Amino acid sequence: MDCLHQFWILVLFSGLILQSGDGFYLPGSYPHKYNVGDQLSVKVNSLTSIETEMPFSYYSLPFCKPPEGVKDSAENLGELLMGDRIENSPYRFRMYTNKTEIFSCKTDPLSVDDYKLLTKRIDEMYQVNLILDNLPAIRYTKKEGYSLRWTGYPIGIKVQDVYYAFNHLKFTVLVHKYEETNVARVMGTGDAAEVIPTIEKSESNVPGYMVVGFEVVPCSFQHNVDSVKKLKMYEKYQSPIRCDPNTVAMAVKQGQPMVFTYEVSFVESDIKWPSRWDAYLKMEGSKVHWFSILNSLMVITFLAGIVFVIFLRTIRRDLTRYEELDKEAQAQMNEELSGWKLVVGDVFRAPDHPALLCIMVGDGIQILGMAVVTILFAALGFMSPASRGTLISGMLFFYLILGIAAGYVAVRLWRTIRCGDSTGWVSVSWKAACFFPGIVFLILTTLNFLLWGSHSTGAIPFSLFVILILLWFCISVPLTLVGGYLGAKAPHIEFPVRTNQIPREVPAQKYPSWLLVLGAGTLPFGTLFIELFFIMSSIWMGRVYYVFGFLFIVMILLVVVCAEVSLVLTYMHLCVEDWRWWWKSFFASGSVAIYIFLYSINYLIFDLRSLSGPVSATLYLGYSLFMVLAIMFATGTVGFLSSFWFVHYLFSSVKLD
Repeated sequence: MDCLHQFWILVLFSGLILQSGDGFYLPGSYPHKYNVGDQLSVKVNSLTSIETEMPFSYYSLPFCKPPEGVKDSAENLGELLMGDRIENSPYRFRMYTNKTEIFSCKTDPLSVDDYKLLTKRIDEMYQVNLILDNLPAIRYTKKEGYSLRWTGYPIGIKVQDVYYAFNHLKFTVLVHKYEETNVARVMGTGDAAEVIPTIEKSESNVPGYMVVGFEVVPCSFQHNVDSVKKLKMYEKYQSPIRCDPNTVAMAVKQGQPMVFTYEVSFVESDIKWPSRWDAYLKMEGSKVHWFSILNSLMVITFLAGIVFVIFLRTIRRDLTRYEELDKEAQAQMNEELSGWKLVVGDVFRAPDHPALLCIMVGDGIQILGMAVVTILFAALGFMSPASRGTLISGMLFFYLILGIAAGYVAVRLWRTIRCGDSTGWVSVSWKAACFFPGIVFLILTTLNFLLWGSHSTGAIPFSLFVILILLWFCISVPLTLVGGYLGAKAPHIEFPVRTNQIPREVPAQKYPSWLLVLGAGTLPFGTLFIELFFIMSSIWMGRVYYVFGFLFIVMILLVVVCAEVSLVLTYMHLCVEDWRWWWKSFFASGSVAIYIFLYSINYLIFDLRSLSGPVSATLYLGYSLFMVLAIMFATGTVGFLSSFWFVHYLFSSVKLD
């Protein structure tokens, strides 16, 4: 009753939050009031490119540095794992103070190494990513009459074998008048370091503004190098600068310095603070084709429903016919048994490598639980794009905590297979805690060496490696052992029939059973492949993925289809007197991972064809392998547990001697 009481309190609290949306913002960021003349500081994130997928530090190139020196911003675990390196920048504004021709700096003459590196980054289409008040800079371009949106701006461009740098930036800051009703009453985890301002009544008439948009137009302008020799940072450039994004003038030349300038204008906007991320969530290419996806989901659901109904009717007919016979007829029928009834003495025979199966099922429960909880929280808005890195941090946190579920399921399944014998449960728990994380650790370490060799910010720092290992062995492993202990104490699931001492010979099959197992993965893949395109685009093309509510529905549908596919395949194997269903039920649904990996290769060849270099391709394939392994464990676990329940239910419904 206490749990039910707490649940209804939570529901009522959620309802109050939804009803009072004007005064509440989910964690991630909160509105900050800037008075006219207050300083606004722009920050820089790592340079990124869809051609290499390797981020680099902004200051790895010869750009202007802030007068107080380069300082790192506080980054969470997720940001570091994603390769984000947020630092201060030389760009500074005053709220609602328009300025033009602001001199930033003149670099030293470009050395041979600097020139080669800068031109290489231009060839690789690297983008500069700026952040103001937790908003990434957005750039608008026009192509064939359409307006396209991009985050960041390119370092430069190559025109007729000549490299040009974008050395003048035209900033537009959209602001909205500050309203007291928009003040968040909860502490967020935004980028700003300031606390939530307290508005006194005496200050209510003071004009204030919130930043609701940050746009940038990069230009290539040829400055007079001699005229800036005596200029100091933030002083006015002596001659007017005409920013035309359609022309280039500042050629990158070895031995020549570069001059950087910028201008800023403030525009009052009708965009309210809660809607300021709408522009980013309407990025070109990230609009979900709702009709196409819903059509696909309806077809898959309809098909799975038909299979499930036919399947239930077949089983029900078999059971009904058997139960309607009198005892004499049943005895006669037992002598003429065919199909799944013949394997009654072998259906619960321990599979090959039972410990490995238990470990993989336990890890699958942990991964599936992490995915469901994370996507649910993201769908509720707790992991919005405004909070960089929280999605990865949340996934890691939930994975660590759910170690207790992995240990419990692995050990309880181990005891069930061994008919209640708990010998070796510590070993099973320990292996469950180390098996999947160990594989991930090997993949990440290999990829990290490649990133370290390329001096990329995507490389996980050694200190973070140590932290991850400590989290693994100090939180995940102990919790998995605790779960294993609970599983060892819990009653095992008793089999409804006895297992014969001598295994029954499996008849020769017309078709190889592994062919059915591999083919079974196509149905779960059908529920996923359209959504998979948007997820891949979000990861590799730098687009913002935000339809977590829909992803949650797709995931629930995927779980249902995986369960149904595995049930059907298990029944088919039992009908042809093949009692070796344990591993086949796992890989029947887990084989969807094969199709996802093939789709990843297809995406690499046709959608990421501009990806350059073997290192970038290796990184892509390495991360794809990590992803499909996790999917295989999760979907395989769903298939196995549904088949286990079905086989247990089926053979406990009919009593055969």
